[in-house]
Amino acid sequence: MSEAHETRSATRPTTRWGAFLKDVFICSLGAYGGPEAHMGVFVDQMAAKKRYLTEDELIELMALCSILPGPTSTQTIVAIGYKTGGPLLALLTMLVWALPVLVVMTLLSFLYRGLAAWNVSTDVLRFIGPMAVGFIVVAAFRIGRKVVRDVPTGLLLAGGALTTYWIRDPWIFPVVLLAGGAVAMRLFREPGMWNRPRIRPPWRYLALFAGFALGLLALSAVSSSRLVQLTESFYRYGYLVFGGGQVVVPVMHSELVQVRQFMTNEEFLTGYGLVQGLPGPMFSFAAYAGGMAVRGGTVWRQVLGAAAGGVGIFLPGLLLIYFVYPVWEQLKAIRAIRIALRGINAVAGGMIAIAAVILMQASGFHAENLVVTTLSISLLASRKVPAPLIVAAALAAGFVV
Repeated sequence: MSEAHETRSATRPTTRWGAFLKDVFICSLGAYGGPEAHMGVFVDQMAAKKRYLTEDELIELMALCSILPGPTSTQTIVAIGYKTGGPLLALLTMLVWALPVLVVMTLLSFLYRGLAAWNVSTDVLRFIGPMAVGFIVVAAFRIGRKVVRDVPTGLLLAGGALTTYWIRDPWIFPVVLLAGGAVAMRLFREPGMWNRPRIRPPWRYLALFAGFALGLLALSAVSSSRLVQLTESFYRYGYLVFGGGQVVVPVMHSELVQVRQFMTNEEFLTGYGLVQGLPGPMFSFAAYAGGMAVRGGTVWRQVLGAAAGGVGIFLPGLLLIYFVYPVWEQLKAIRAIRIALRGINAVAGGMIAIAAVILMQASGFHAENLVVTTLSISLLASRKVPAPLIVAAALAAGFVV
């Protein structure tokens, strides 16, 4: 994407940006359950209702971000912001999406002892999982209608679902997506599909990404400051982990609890349990972990620790989107890439569909859970009830029932 295009994008009407950011905030309020469930919210709010992009385009972005390291759902919605208004709107999108829950997790790093003393039961959250299944089922149905165009794409969808059901390791997701693209290029090959459009990567963002990585590594090697070491650690988590918060949390536990002993196992798991009950990206757990790692000093030092965690873990994903998304838009001009997308999108549809089964298994196939899932599907299919109200109803049901 050219500089001129970025300039034009940045001068779009601010009312458009305001409406878009309001919809991003609505997505953040309904984003429970990890990247797969978040995609269901994106399909409903950003594609089906507000039409910022088509469902096909959303599937492509989801597949692209699943191949990249970092927080998949965060990178996807940031890419939607980039597509809608360029780099500045992409940055604002990340702030609206992630900042509210980062602030809450920062505060919880101060209130840990009080929360532990209150012994708040997690039973009030028991309907969130079945509700998230409803989002995924609706998203899988809508996406399936788009990506299954013939028998081969139907088989690729089924193959993606079965493979990611039986193999849950993080490496399988980018491998399956790339395999789907390779199969599609083999099955649907055509003459002259490797045309060569002009591609102009924005190298400055890749240079910043690498500069921060190498600079922080060097700085942490010569500095004894815990804040510097935390910033390097969280930045490293942000560019080495595939698959979202469920994957990065074990990595954090190994280094922050077992190796460096910045907090106890109980303190770590308490924060992990709390973030499960909050909407938004699970990478926000980094703010809690960063604050807890430097507690015991001044308030501002603990705030800086939380900021080191939050900024450090999200920054690599933001810079990667700034570099990859413009290149992706240009790569799609290659006919072979567009053919590959038929397979990649079909496999991605299967991954979303099977996520509903996996999450329902985790919640349990109980009668009350099935009722909540069915009601969620019905309300979403009607398109008359906003997603935040569905989430609020699921939370209220947990308190009342």
